[in-house]
Order: sequence, then C-alpha cells, then structure tokens
Amino acid sequence: MRKSRIKSKLLQNEPVLITALHFFDPSVYELASLLGFDGLWLDLEHHGTSVETASQLIRASRVGSSDVVARPAKGEFMRMARLLEAGANGIMYPRCEDADEARELVRWAKFAPMGTRGFDGGNGDMPYCMEDMAEYVRVANQETFLIAQLEDQRAVANADEIASVPGIDILFFGIGDFTVLNGIPGQFNHDSVWEAIETVATAAKRHGKVWGTPCFNPAHAERLLNLGALFLSHASDLVLVKQGLEGIQENFEPLGFTFGGKGSSAAHQNGYAMSRM
Repeated sequence: MRKSRIKSKLLQNEPVLITALHFFDPSVYELASLLGFDGLWLDLEHHGTSVETASQLIRASRVGSSDVVARPAKGEFMRMARLLEAGANGIMYPRCEDADEARELVRWAKFAPMGTRGFDGGNGDMPYCMEDMAEYVRVANQETFLIAQLEDQRAVANADEIASVPGIDILFFGIGDFTVLNGIPGQFNHDSVWEAIETVATAAKRHGKVWGTPCFNPAHAERLLNLGALFLSHASDLVLVKQGLEGIQENFEPLGFTFGGKGSSAAHQNGYAMSRM
C-alpha cells in the first residue's frame, strides 16, 4: 500500500495544500499528481462521479505523488469503503455532527482492532492481493486518514467531542455550508465564521488533532496558518478553467469581440467560487 504524503507531512508538522478536481478526465489527475500537490479532492457528494469512474481517476493519480482525498455523501459508509479499496488515501466525511457519527466513520474506515472495515485485497489499495494480509491491514490503518467535516453550528458546538474520537485525524471547517445554514451565505469574513474557526482550532489543539478549511488566497491562508491550521484546500480545475476563459474574453472584448455567455461579474468575483471547496 502506498504511504500517504499528507500523513507524512502532518507528522512533521508541515502544512498541507490540496486542490479540488471535478472533471472526469484521468489526465487532469495525472497532471495534478505529477505537479506534486499534497492531495487531490475527489468529490462524490456534489458531483455525478460513480465509484467506477472514481477508481479510474484514483488510478491515474498514482503516476505522481499526490494523495487522493475522497468525499462521499453523508451516511455513505459502503461507498466510502469502496473508495478506500480503489486506493483513496483519505476520506473526507461531510456534515459530521457529533462524536457518535465520528465513531461510525472510524468503524467503517479502519480494520480491526480500530474498526470493522471489511477485507478484500483485490483492488488498488493492497494492491491486487500482492501483499501479506496482516502487514496490509496494519499499514492501511496507519496510512489511511479520516477527516470529519464540520459544517453547521451544531457540529462546531460538538467540535471538542468529535476531536476526541480516536481515529479522527483532521477537523475540516466547511465554510460554505456554514454561512448558508447560518443565514449569511457568502459572508466569509463574518464574525461568526471566525468564531467557529477558533472553536474548531481550539478543539483540535486540545486533542492533538489537525484542523483546516478552504483558503481563498495566500493572505487568507497565512491568517489560517497563524491560527494553527495545517490542512488547507484551494481552488479547483473547474474554476481555474472558467477564470482562464473569462480572461480570454476580457482581453478580446476591447477589440470588438462579443460573447453570448451567461457568466456574471458577481459570480466571477465571489471568493468562495474562486476557492471552491
């Protein structure tokens, strides 16, 4: 089983930067992994990626050094297990609300004695029955990392008990959903957002866990790093392509070219869309 780049860096107290990839073309994963990003965020919560497609994307990432951080939807524990078998290094679990749900995540994602994950060995993580069974189980428990995503006020209030759960490695503050659920969509500098971030940071520090959140730009990242964050996410392939195409339009409009797109300047300036969770 491959060693986790992310876990290795976090053990050395080094910051980690991941980026989100939404396109289904394996070459995007090959490119990003060859560029050496710490992790590639593969999102199956909000996008139509099947487990079969995810397996191909994870396989493509192996040409480089990047980990794959796969996010199933809330409660999709069987799907989560298949993503691990395909070779995902970490699981980002959305809308984790309390310690009981965090323990359930650990139970499904870790082999005994840490959990009750079922064994197969015939997929990309072992890989393909090529390792000693006992050694594989040991290394899988050691290298697989679990991220509990805190995205609402209840989860933030329970941050301390979630952080206390053995097997949870990272607390990840979901800033987008947090603002929506608190009636302040897009207000990412709202006092309540920074209060929530400080609560998550305090809980993580108390229990020796890592915490993180999306960052919008280097200045934002620096502020988060100064608060102790070590796991940050920035940008996505979709948004970067969109920004590049918009740049072409902006450069050529002064020459008289016109375009019939539906993009809006408000969306273009939206910091969250630029960062994309």
